Parts: sequence; structure tokens; C-alpha cells
Amino acid sequence: MKIAVVGTGYVGLVTGTCFAETGNKVVCIDIDREKVEKLNKGEITIYEPGLEVLFHRNIHQERLTFTTDLAEGIEGAKIIFLALPTPPGEDGSADLKYVLGVAGSLGDLLKDYTVIVDKSTVPVGTAEKVHQKIAANAKVDFDVVSNPEFLREGVAVDDFMKPERVVIGTNSERARKIMETLYAPFVRQGNPLVFMDERSAELTKYAANSFLATKITFMNEIANLCELLGADVDSVRKGIGTDSRIGKRFLFPGIGYGGSCFPKDVQALAKSSDDVKYDFKILDAVMEVNHIQKTKLISRIKAYFNNNLKGKTIAVWGLSFKPHTDDIREAPALENINELLKAGALVKVHDPESMNNVKKMMGDKITYFENLYEAADGADAIFIATEWPEFRTPDFEKLSSCLKGKVIFDGRNLYDLHLMKELGFTYFSIGRQTING
Repeated sequence: MKIAVVGTGYVGLVTGTCFAETGNKVVCIDIDREKVEKLNKGEITIYEPGLEVLFHRNIHQERLTFTTDLAEGIEGAKIIFLALPTPPGEDGSADLKYVLGVAGSLGDLLKDYTVIVDKSTVPVGTAEKVHQKIAANAKVDFDVVSNPEFLREGVAVDDFMKPERVVIGTNSERARKIMETLYAPFVRQGNPLVFMDERSAELTKYAANSFLATKITFMNEIANLCELLGADVDSVRKGIGTDSRIGKRFLFPGIGYGGSCFPKDVQALAKSSDDVKYDFKILDAVMEVNHIQKTKLISRIKAYFNNNLKGKTIAVWGLSFKPHTDDIREAPALENINELLKAGALVKVHDPESMNNVKKMMGDKITYFENLYEAADGADAIFIATEWPEFRTPDFEKLSSCLKGKVIFDGRNLYDLHLMKELGFTYFSIGRQTING
């Protein structure tokens, strides 16, 4: 089957590559000429574990190509995926200018019946708007389908190739059959294709991400309460996580959620609620708590240094919003770094994958190190912002010799409290006892 994917960002590149892996001929389209040239040369433009092998294999097999020409890219395509950015506007609403802009160009270009698929995360009612835009100039039949992505950065290839479920919104039997055929190789083990109407599919994505963001935020509130009551959040987490109605995932407290999905999707769902005059109180609370939680450790850092950070050096481990990605969108690390700089601290950073992205944003305001120990060398304290695996079991003896002060502010609760006490570290974490070394 010939497939076109408009947009070569995170979702578009994973989508196009994985569909090519099952034998489809895929053309990915993007207006960024430099990016397309790199992709056609075999230079992958995002970091995602497992993607590069599939990417190179399918380019070699000539199943995956890239172009800046929309007409050329969709020529002969039976399905066109729209995997375009939907950035939040100032009011929190999803900006549909890229999606609707491409939709407005498609009508004149369609030559045969085609299924147009909204893969981007879009507000309820977008499929209808896309249909109207295309229909204004279309001379052939087409259907618009909602097929939201549920890809977790860091494990996106597994999520796509072995999905827990695939949500497809359409009232067209013709489109349904085509989508069933397309996704058949991915659900051979019986995981469901969940069909529903377009509006319900659009809302499903927002509902899922907002629920997960709420779960994270609730656990952060419990952690904050643990500190005041003298309880241990790790024990509480294990106690409630074994309840099958609650589950173990998304119960780890920390310095808030970030990334390209949760913040944007919670805001967008809240805005959609406002538009129909529904007061979604839980979402308002989730956004407020997460905003506060992100810089929760800053007050502790300031208090530890007697409210004088001028000339103090803080080593920040982790810049991406989560491990196994180079994505720094809404990353808590960046907000904390800005607060440290405002207070007069010198900031040294290390991250396995995202430092180049941070350099483009922050330049020489901070210093960058390829090694976590080099970043820690001479620092008055370490701030852990992302739970990369390499941070979990460092050489503590070497670390002790690097640091000016054996102080760790851990925003991801990586270390055992008893171990920190034995090693003589002063250790601050979330929802747990402070260890004074």
C-alpha cells in the first residue's frame, strides 16, 4: 500500500518508518528542505531508541523516501497521514493552522478516493474542519479519519509495532476496511482495533493523557503530604500500587511532568471544556500543582545555602523531560536551571542526548559536559532532574572526590536513603526523609 505522511517530526517519522517496516511504500513530506535532505541521505533527525535500525533498513529497501513536494508525495497514496504540529496558543487551545493549511491544499491534489488520517493530537471537531477544508476543492470522494497516536518517547517503536490498542474514529465502512488492512500486521496477537466516531476518538487521546497527568500529580501531592506527616512516599506508592484498580505505573513522585504531550493536552482539554462552559476543576488543579512542583527543590537549595547562591556551582544531571529521549519541551530541568541562574548560581550540566538542543536555547549561560563526573567536578551540589539509567548507580566514591560538597538534590528519588546515610551524603528527595550527611 502507498502511504503518505505529512510531517517528519517525532510522530511523523516514527509513523512513516514503522509502516514501511511492514512492507508499505511510504513517502514522508516536510516543508523543511534541510531536514528532508538529511533524511534522504540517511541522517536521522530525532533520537528514539530502536528507530535508527528500522529507518536505515527501509531507506535501503527503498520503501521509505522523503520530499518537500506535497503533490509528488501524495501521488498514488491510498492513505495520507497528517502528523503536523498542534502547538498550544496563548489561551491553551491547540493551534490548527498547520493541519488546516495542509488540508486546504489537498483538495485540488486528490485524484482518487483517499483516506485522510488525523494522526496529530487535535481538539474534538477537527476531523469535520479538515473535511470541510478538503471538500472545498476536492473533485473525488475521500474520508477523514481520526487515529490518535499513543507513543511514549523512549519506547515509541515498541508502542507502534506492538500497540496495546489502536483507536480509529470513522463512520465510513469503506475507510474502516482500509484502516483494518493497514493495521492488521500490528495487532496479530489480538490487541484491539477500537472503532468509534471521530469526535470520540479525538477526545480519547486528550482523556488518556489528562488522566495520566492527573495520576502523576496526585502522587506528587501525596509525596508533599508525606514530608509534612513524616511518612515515606515509597512505602505509600508500593501500598497503593499493588491494588489492581490503581496499578503500579505513573505513581513515582518527582518534580512534575513535562514533554510535548501532557502539558499541551491537559491545557487543550481544559480550553475545550471552557469553550462549552464546563468547569473542569480537576484539570485546573493538575496544571497548578504541576507548575509549583517543577521547582519544588529550589526553595530547599536556597535554604541549604542560607539564601545565597551567588558563586555556588550546581551540577544538573539530566535535561530532557524524561530518559531515552532528546526532547526538552516543557522539561522541568530548564525551569530549575533558570531559577538557579536568577539566584546567581553557576550551572554545569550533563545529559546523554539532549545537550545540543539545550545549547540552541540557552547558549553559554551554562556549561556542558559529556561526562557526569566532569559536570560534578568542583560543584557545591548535584541536582538530578531526569532519571537516566546511568545516574542510578554512579561510582559514589569517585563522585565524592569530585564534589566540593557531598550534597544531592534528587528530583527523581533515584537513591536509597540508607545508602545515602552510609555514604555520608546530605540528600534531599521528594516525599521522603532528608538525610543529613
